Amino acid sequence: MSAPVIIALSGGVDSAVAALLLKRAGHALEALHMTNWDDDEDGYCTAAADWQAAREVAAELDIPLHRVSFAAEYRERVFRYFLDEYAAGRTPNPDVLCNREVKFGACLEYVRRLGGDRLATGHYARLAPGPGRPRLLRALDRGKDQSYFLQQVPASALERALFPLGDLPKSEVRELARRAGIPVHDRPDSTGICFIGERPFREFLATYLPARPGPIVTPQGEQLGTHDGLMYHTIGQRDGLGIGGTRGHVAAPWYVAGKDLARNALIVVQGHDNPMLYSSALQTGPVSWLAAPPDGTFDCLLQVRHRQAPVPARVEPGVAGARVVLDAPLRAIAAGQYAAFYADEECLGGGVIVAADCAAQRYN
Repeated sequence: MSAPVIIALSGGVDSAVAALLLKRAGHALEALHMTNWDDDEDGYCTAAADWQAAREVAAELDIPLHRVSFAAEYRERVFRYFLDEYAAGRTPNPDVLCNREVKFGACLEYVRRLGGDRLATGHYARLAPGPGRPRLLRALDRGKDQSYFLQQVPASALERALFPLGDLPKSEVRELARRAGIPVHDRPDSTGICFIGERPFREFLATYLPARPGPIVTPQGEQLGTHDGLMYHTIGQRDGLGIGGTRGHVAAPWYVAGKDLARNALIVVQGHDNPMLYSSALQTGPVSWLAAPPDGTFDCLLQVRHRQAPVPARVEPGVAGARVVLDAPLRAIAAGQYAAFYADEECLGGGVIVAADCAAQRYN
């Protein structure tokens, strides 16, 4: 008997339909539900409801269901980094790290313990054969594409991955679930921080990082107010500054343009399209390459946020990272975000942004 495929069954409609498609294709199939957050004192974590939904899906599809907690691995490999980055004034993306360290790290190791051959998930992405390694491609439904979140997953892990939803639009996924009588066909999509759930972010962060008030200032040094901590703000942010209209300035919104870590100062400017919010180049840390990069400098499409449209850029790979020069300045690039490189539909890899070439952000 061939080794089973293990489907990561979250309790949502995407992983449920991925399981449905795999079963219809004739795979020997078992399901694994992982819980990775063990602190639900405030009631925002949906772990109990997710587990019950996963049980209902597994029962409907008549597949064995396993359960495991990776809470310790998540806190050590993802959440600690998440807090350290915010404490340092950067804007991390825990979902990217979670995919590498938990879903295609600890979970993939557990799949082997279950005797599984491959790990399937409900990610919207595609895999295609490549020369000696799989090629990670965007999903056909560009509005749901999650290849950006998979940029740090090693090629060796992708070799054992299956993404059954990569060729489907989300509307068809829900319709397939409804027609098959899957009980979660109309369950809302999950949002918020990976595994932690949707909750008031500022209050959540404050339970782990103490407030550190400092001045809110213009690039010229004029103080306009006080912030509670640089970790509560990111580049391009408008809401939550609490400075409103200020004497001597036009009646226009203020936006975060940079952070002066040495003075614990938040730099703000007026106007959504203020030039100080734009960067013409950035520097990444070490790049995780899914495909061997071309020799020397090469052109590609750059994406620095999940829902940001890719933009043309030129990449200069180096030993410690990559220098990226954009064809046109891009708004609100923040240190700590991930830069993903694409060749048409293929994700080549990416790295953490360590600096952006913007006057207001040179304090970093």
